[in-house]
Amino acid sequence: MTDQTQRRNIRFTVVVVLLFITVIVAGFVYRIQQPRVMSVTEMKVNGLYLHENPRNFGEISLIDHHGEVFDRSRFEGKWSLVFFGFTYCPDVCPTTMAFLDQFMAQLEGTEAEDTQVVMVSVDPARDTVEQLSQYVPYFNPDFIGVTGEFLDVHRFATALNTPFRKVPGQDENYLVDHSSNVVLVNPKGDYHGFFKAPLDQAKMKVTYRSARVHWDY
Repeated sequence: MTDQTQRRNIRFTVVVVLLFITVIVAGFVYRIQQPRVMSVTEMKVNGLYLHENPRNFGEISLIDHHGEVFDRSRFEGKWSLVFFGFTYCPDVCPTTMAFLDQFMAQLEGTEAEDTQVVMVSVDPARDTVEQLSQYVPYFNPDFIGVTGEFLDVHRFATALNTPFRKVPGQDENYLVDHSSNVVLVNPKGDYHGFFKAPLDQAKMKVTYRSARVHWDY
């Protein structure tokens, strides 16, 4: 073997080794940059309570802030973050809606494309389609406001374990006590779990992503 051939072989070996090291390092960097997937127990500790078996909440018959029918099919094919509130709510509701707008702004790619936010009014007597159409888009034009007959809304809220009641002893400017949790509905249209208040952006983002990874359609 000539010296020239030997040097060429050495250079080739060095290049191969360097390429191998580069691939290994790049793979390691990629893995550590990916958000960690939490276990179900870790998700619960961080505020997301998942049902072992997602629950079918049955059929619903409501109406959105565009005046269009809002039924169970509107949940299919998307992950839905459902919040029960009302437009006359002085604090929790606007705070939560602003929080959800910020949360949606952090999502990217598929997560952003197949996630929707739905606010269901617990005060359908005052929250008409027109009222919701002025309130909900203020926080985000893609958010969906939903109202309907009181009993239909109540049945839906009960199925999602989010009770509410009108505060007694008040005039027309009454308040409504309601849960500030955010319900998670999976793309099959089933009640998947809920994010327990108080909400936290960082925790919600990683638990939401983890729930999506764990879900087996």
